Amino acid sequence: MNIRDFQKMIGEIYYTRDKERGSLKTMLWLVEEVGELAEAIRKDDVEKIKEEMADVLAWLVSLANLYSIDLESEALKKYPNYCTKCGKKPCRCDL
Repeated sequence: MNIRDFQKMIGEIYYTRDKERGSLKTMLWLVEEVGELAEAIRKDDVEKIKEEMADVLAWLVSLANLYSIDLESEALKKYPNYCTKCGKKPCRCDL
């Protein structure tokens, strides 16, 4: 499954509820999930990290759906298969 398919699936399941909730509250849910991911990473709980990463992705695409943003297209524009600073793959930029 690609990002676009996942975003479409999430939209088919949750768009109505997300629209009722609104973008601000959806963003707050995303932030909460990022916090839960940070906690899982702090505890080095790999199973919880996997779960929270999936939640973060789902809330991110929900937010993109509310703004009618094709997240896959925007991600590929921003990250076009090479480093946009040095032009290399893999990146050769100084740390």
